[in-house]
Amino acid sequence: MIDSIEILPHLVFEILLFILGGVIGSFLNVVIYRLPIMLQHKWENDCAILSGNEPTKSSFNLMYPRSHCRDCLKKIPEWANIPLIGFLILKGKCYFCKAKISKCYPFVELLTGGLFVIAGCYFSGVLLLGILLYISFVICLVFIDYDNFILPDELTLPLLWLGLLFNIHGVLSGSLENAVIGAALGYFVLWSIYWGFKLITKKDGMGYGDFKFLAAILAWSGYQALIPVTFIASILGIIYFVIIIISDKIKTSGNIKNALQHHIPFGPFLGLASLLFIFLAHSFESSAWLKDFLELPNL
Repeated sequence: MIDSIEILPHLVFEILLFILGGVIGSFLNVVIYRLPIMLQHKWENDCAILSGNEPTKSSFNLMYPRSHCRDCLKKIPEWANIPLIGFLILKGKCYFCKAKISKCYPFVELLTGGLFVIAGCYFSGVLLLGILLYISFVICLVFIDYDNFILPDELTLPLLWLGLLFNIHGVLSGSLENAVIGAALGYFVLWSIYWGFKLITKKDGMGYGDFKFLAAILAWSGYQALIPVTFIASILGIIYFVIIIISDKIKTSGNIKNALQHHIPFGPFLGLASLLFIFLAHSFESSAWLKDFLELPNL
């Protein structure tokens, strides 16, 4: 009976975290879909100004217009916007025209809620708030890069500065020095790889957004995370690439040349690797030898 009473507050807290994650995930869906479109409008207007033409006015932003069906353009009822529940009630179809709703929306809400719960199991207090903020940024960047092959400065740079501010007293990285060195080292390492690859192959191997994203990741986790994060991200990227090649080779009747033409965004694997590092680093904190080997900060 006593054990049940002690467990109950933790269970309630985890449920609340999941609900919060679902609500935040619903907003992240808006950012994931709308931010690339907003940037496209901005780039088109910049080009128009440079060419001496009038920029087009657009009121499209994160708040306007209200959520609507992409097919029939009718506004979605308020109750249908309830995270996860709305999708289940509608059975994945528009309330008006019955067009299919992307499964990405409930997946992002479920993922955010799940990661919030996991974070709540590992961290508490101010550190938990910081991790929840970090998770939200990473989810946005992962899905935007996967869909659009961009890592917007509007997300990577705030994430970098927030990481440095959060680590003024070394809450996550161990010290502000670790965070600053991590940010600089993260950018420099991928920048060097980019230019080395370009000089040899005359091709772009990755984008500048990847440099900034890794810099932001290490501004939160410290330079200690450089090798683990880049190693895990590379392994995940290779596994994904192999799966894509095999599936495409089957579809193209063994034409390996066509299968190798795929461009793979690196941001999703950096984001996933950074989350794995943060959670695993905390799990391994009790393992003194591993902590010393990785020079993990006190999480």
